[in-house]
Amino acid sequence: MAPKLMLEGIRVLDFTHVLAGPTCTRLMAELGAEVIKVESLAGDMVRTMPALRDGRSGYYIQQNRGKKSLCLDLRSPRAQDIIHRLVPQMDVVVENFTPGVMKRMNIDWQRLSKLNPNLIMCSISAFGQRGPLSSLPGFDYIAQAYAGVIDMIGEPGGSPYFAGLGLGDVSTGAHAFGAVSAALFHRARGGPGQYLDIALLDCLFHCHEINVQGYDGSNGAFVPARTGAHHGAVAPIGLFKGKEQWLVIIALGQQWNNLCKVMGREDMLSDPRFADNAVRTQNRQLIVDAIESWLRSTSSDDEAVRILQENHVPVAPVLSVPQAMAHPHLIQRQTVRTVTDRAFGPVKVPGMPLKFSAFPETLDLQADFLGESNAQVLRDYLGMTDADVAALAKEGVLGSEPVRG
Repeated sequence: MAPKLMLEGIRVLDFTHVLAGPTCTRLMAELGAEVIKVESLAGDMVRTMPALRDGRSGYYIQQNRGKKSLCLDLRSPRAQDIIHRLVPQMDVVVENFTPGVMKRMNIDWQRLSKLNPNLIMCSISAFGQRGPLSSLPGFDYIAQAYAGVIDMIGEPGGSPYFAGLGLGDVSTGAHAFGAVSAALFHRARGGPGQYLDIALLDCLFHCHEINVQGYDGSNGAFVPARTGAHHGAVAPIGLFKGKEQWLVIIALGQQWNNLCKVMGREDMLSDPRFADNAVRTQNRQLIVDAIESWLRSTSSDDEAVRILQENHVPVAPVLSVPQAMAHPHLIQRQTVRTVTDRAFGPVKVPGMPLKFSAFPETLDLQADFLGESNAQVLRDYLGMTDADVAALAKEGVLGSEPVRG
């Protein structure tokens, strides 16, 4: 019989916090895996991050719905023993501590793989488990800096910038989810358990589509550099000022011909300054001026978008976050989704990005309060009684907070 959910029956022990690791395990929970999130006595630090409502964090809800919270003092040998007893019943372990932390807590790959040879363990870190930087703690923006990502954002000759969202963390979490899924598939076909080393730095560097091979393949003639509102190697690709807002316009191949005709600038099609991408890039400002002049001549930005779309020229208005959240396309696809938390109430969050024809419905999942599933996990997996759980709590091995709502 086919499973009712994509990852039904897959058990995950989740030692992740903040964003990259929780993104990986959240995707697994959305597909029906049983995820046991192991938290310290203080809990995942994002439990105190905004938006906050009566002490409940929207950030935590967004990233940890569908996960059971098991709150342990992992410095305690008793807590480590609990992990050692749980691991043989798990399929996957995911963690995103700084390299070396899991070993200090006696729950590293070398120890856990002996307890469960079929285990798939995924370690997510800023710089990976090996290499000169591996021992350093890191966050998304730190990895972006080392990956040459931040240096590509901003005005030429000015300060570099970083994007105000978790591009590296979420991308790395998705990469890790793909790696775990591939390892599970390999194991299902008779392969062994294995260890996965996923780094933010690797995943961010993976995003360079032109910069790396362009620099090396040209023997350094092409030097990637930030070019502000416009692409450094392809024209026209960039941000163009409309009557009231900014628009992204891209015109490659036949789209360039379409754009010139729409603007009434067929003369540009035979002008040697615009004959191919190389010379168009050299004469980018002339193209920018022509496009922005045409945009000013239209009755509105909406009208300009309509004309370009009808003539097969890729274009988009630059939406603010509130505008994107209100866009009917994002709402219809549940790209933006409203979930209802027991204590927080309704809140909009990014929806499930993976769509499956056999599983079209999203799951109605709740985020645990800290330690809410202590008794259930220890009873179901280790056969402990309520008295056992109470004793562990009294000793400080277990922690929890009141369940509200």
